[in-house]
Amino acid sequence: MKRSWCALAVAVGLLLGLSTVALAQKRGGVLTVWLPDSPGGLSIHEEATVMSMGPMAGVFDNLIVFDQHVKQSSLDTILPDLATQWSWSGDGLALTFQLRHGVKFHDGQPFTAQDVLCTWALLLETSADKLRVNPRKALHRNVETVTANGDFEVTFHLKQPQPAYPMVLASVAGAIYPCHVKPAQMRTQPIGTGPFAFVAFKPNEYIEVKRNADYWRPDRPYLDGIEYRIVKDPGTAMLAFVAGKFDLTMPHQLSIANTRNIQSQAPWANCEITAGGGINRHLLINRTTPPFDNPEIRRAMALSIDRKAFVEIAAEGEGDIGGVLQPPPGGKWGMSAEMLKDLPGYDPDVAKNREEARAIMRKLGYGPENRLKFKVLTRDSSFYKTPAVLLIDQLKEVYFDGELDSVETPAFFPRVYRHDFTIGLNLQTSGPDPGMVFEQFYRCGSTLNWDGYCDRDVDRLIEQHAMTADQDRLKQMGWELERKLAADLARPILFYTRVGTCWKPAVKNLTVMEDSIFNDNRRDEVWLDR
Repeated sequence: MKRSWCALAVAVGLLLGLSTVALAQKRGGVLTVWLPDSPGGLSIHEEATVMSMGPMAGVFDNLIVFDQHVKQSSLDTILPDLATQWSWSGDGLALTFQLRHGVKFHDGQPFTAQDVLCTWALLLETSADKLRVNPRKALHRNVETVTANGDFEVTFHLKQPQPAYPMVLASVAGAIYPCHVKPAQMRTQPIGTGPFAFVAFKPNEYIEVKRNADYWRPDRPYLDGIEYRIVKDPGTAMLAFVAGKFDLTMPHQLSIANTRNIQSQAPWANCEITAGGGINRHLLINRTTPPFDNPEIRRAMALSIDRKAFVEIAAEGEGDIGGVLQPPPGGKWGMSAEMLKDLPGYDPDVAKNREEARAIMRKLGYGPENRLKFKVLTRDSSFYKTPAVLLIDQLKEVYFDGELDSVETPAFFPRVYRHDFTIGLNLQTSGPDPGMVFEQFYRCGSTLNWDGYCDRDVDRLIEQHAMTADQDRLKQMGWELERKLAADLARPILFYTRVGTCWKPAVKNLTVMEDSIFNDNRRDEVWLDR
């Protein structure tokens, strides 16, 4: 069945929705944003953290993009960007985009269909130029090829139907790179077509972007620029915000305690606590490293987990127990609390679980006098370190002795990619598209499948899930995958935490999304009332 999106209707709705904002907005001003960490690079297609992808989101355009004013992303919230309209072929194997005319990259070079082809040649690893790392390669696994019909039409040819593939294209994974700029330059001096142009990056100090004066939407962005100031200590950043040094804290990055402190010390501030942007904390076990290649060892570790304690301590009581997919109401696809209780390893009787874990360990030769020693790799950030310390404490209950191994962000992900760890505490996304989650983290051989989990039956379920259009069926299939992954102890999910975002009253037209920390960072429609 042919499916088509009419850009005209979307554009009219967009214009109507923004009309009051356009009448009230003020141009000018530089938005100052607290950034909690220094990124390893600025290339969106080579980075995996919001510390780089967030500041760079406004430097690039996609073919299509999620509505920045809707708190939960879906196929129904996708808007035109570099594409003006798009349609599926009758067999669901070809997705064709009509491209916008007159768009220029920040260096003045024209945007054409060839830039789309070059971008996907990088992502599919078919070009002579190569990305240093390609963390989201798995999201494009189903793309056979991308072809152009002249300068302003491109078609994605898929190996099998994938109705939700536009969700990939509308996310940060869909940023368009220029053909004429080498991947190495994009790490330090990125060039896009987006509403903001890159200015400068000084590691551990700041990232600056400025208004793109030649943006194809001549009335955007409203801001003259954005300055992301890097402050690694959350307490210092909180005090700086209270003192007026920042206009905005990086969305989804404030702990509940620091959010409440700001509300207490700066009652003038606008603060919002959200569902954490769909990010969970999970136990990462390198399945290829003895003795953790033994499934019984992994089972004992999983049985030690007290998820309620993680929520109460690490999430300060503002969190949720969930599976691979973000639980409701923040997420659309996850299991309810009642359903989760039936998942393997989610029995709330922690004492019973740990006694079973100790029995397993004794059977393997471990006990009070012979404890299994290991290190827990994590990032040198409170969002990582606090739950990592709690994880070590919980594992002590079942004859494990852990030691914290926290490293800076630029060193952390290369070690994870190389499988240079035994145990890790990491964060991962859980939405908004469930297919992207399963494909990236749980398919055999995927770049972000850091622990080496592989089950061919799960791969087949992931493929069937990707081909399904019916929303109710998708949810049921997602829950089937949840049960299978929990039974296999595939990257046990520890907890979800709610987080805070605060901004000065002068910051207008800001929306903080519930189900993604990546998709709400363009800021082309944010303005300052001062």
